[in-house]
Amino acid sequence: MQGGHDPYEFDPDVFLAHTGNGRSVAHYGEGTSVFQQGDVADAIYFIQSGKASIAVVSNDGKQAVLGILGPGEFFGECCLSGNERRPVAATTVTECSLMRLEKHVVIDTLSREPKFSQLFLARILAAKNRVEESLATHIFDNSEVRLAKTLLSLAKFGEHDMAEAVIEKLSQETLAQMVGTTRSRVNHFMNKFRRLGYVDYNGDIRVHRSLLTVVLQEQPPDEGPDAE
Repeated sequence: MQGGHDPYEFDPDVFLAHTGNGRSVAHYGEGTSVFQQGDVADAIYFIQSGKASIAVVSNDGKQAVLGILGPGEFFGECCLSGNERRPVAATTVTECSLMRLEKHVVIDTLSREPKFSQLFLARILAAKNRVEESLATHIFDNSEVRLAKTLLSLAKFGEHDMAEAVIEKLSQETLAQMVGTTRSRVNHFMNKFRRLGYVDYNGDIRVHRSLLTVVLQEQPPDEGPDAE
């Protein structure tokens, strides 16, 4: 019927909320491994709730966090490009509800459903852009500015017009791995940011828009402990 609603119209939100046909949901506790670097890559994951970190581990055991992902984001998509093994590791940062989508289901849905393809591509490209911005920050910025940019990115400043935002349950150790510095260095700058009124933290981290000052002003690196 003209102007009517097709009851069989594909809805990506419904698709990603319900199990069946190669889709299953599992609940993970905080700090739980979803997959390890080198595991078989045979599915992608969609975060229904919670946060997960994506990290790479060197041969000598050093770990670098590439990003923190939250609700509505995908990870593990390397299997779609022909990778048979995971090049990264994924671990929950908070309690998580994750949907696991088998590789063949994703490929089939991408080919048949334009709405899902658009959503999937937009989310993956957004994550790719954040990684590229992070790499540029690591090359050109000192550790204080890198930490400020990391906090602003995690708080999603730039995506929403707000005065402050809360980052839930993120340890200084994880921040250090993301920034590429030591935990003591992160602690030094977090204390400085709190003293200046840029952040508050007591478990969760409350980030104020004034933290943009660190990114916008041009000044030499602060020579605190463990200076680079």
